[in-house]
Amino acid sequence: MTTDLSRRSALRRAAFIAAGAALGSSLLSSPAHAAAKGPDPDKVREAVRKAQERTKRVLTGVPSTNGWEMERTADDRGHIYTRPVPGTPVEGVQVRMGDVETVLVHVIRRFHYEIDGLRRGDLTGWRHPSKVRKGLAESNQASGTAVQIRPGSYPSGIRGGFFPQQEAVIRDILAECDGVVRWGGDDKRPDEALFYIDAAPGDSRLSQTAEKIRHWDWTPGAGAGSGADPLQPSRKRAAERLARQQS
Repeated sequence: MTTDLSRRSALRRAAFIAAGAALGSSLLSSPAHAAAKGPDPDKVREAVRKAQERTKRVLTGVPSTNGWEMERTADDRGHIYTRPVPGTPVEGVQVRMGDVETVLVHVIRRFHYEIDGLRRGDLTGWRHPSKVRKGLAESNQASGTAVQIRPGSYPSGIRGGFFPQQEAVIRDILAECDGVVRWGGDDKRPDEALFYIDAAPGDSRLSQTAEKIRHWDWTPGAGAGSGADPLQPSRKRAAERLARQQS
């Protein structure tokens, strides 16, 4: 699943947005009698220049394997920021904000509560594009759409790192996320520490799943930590069905 992203179109888009922002700022700050005048050309040029610099510094124009654009920086006016993981001792994880964040943080929290308690340093989110292999699922980390949970305990290329009951929980988590998350342990080259978004940008399934999780987060007794039984027959059937689909 790939998306053809054009650096040139990204620059044009950034310039258009910057120009619009400059125009809006000019209209809001100008007296009513001067509203008919166009924006200050110097301000527009400066806004465009700053937008182009940001685009060059942050965006790559290159998609990760799941179709999301890889970014060169995190916590620096892009789409990827350090986000909290409530209920765990970890300091945070660098992921793409919004629906991606909601879903991946849910996965992390369930792992912490039901598979193995996390400690500081157990999570790796965003990685620089130069640090990932572009043809593998790990490239999704560079777009902020993947996390590695305890990568030192589950080395890439090796299967069998989880006990059967732990894997049953993983299967239940994936089913609960409606198939928009894939486990690296199912890949041809396994990476059992890796969990990544398996939906392209704009896929409505992702937004629907994120909304469901947000609703759980506000509902007592629901969501991560609620004690769901992965061996409950209907949940087990759903997990097995998804495993066949994703294999």
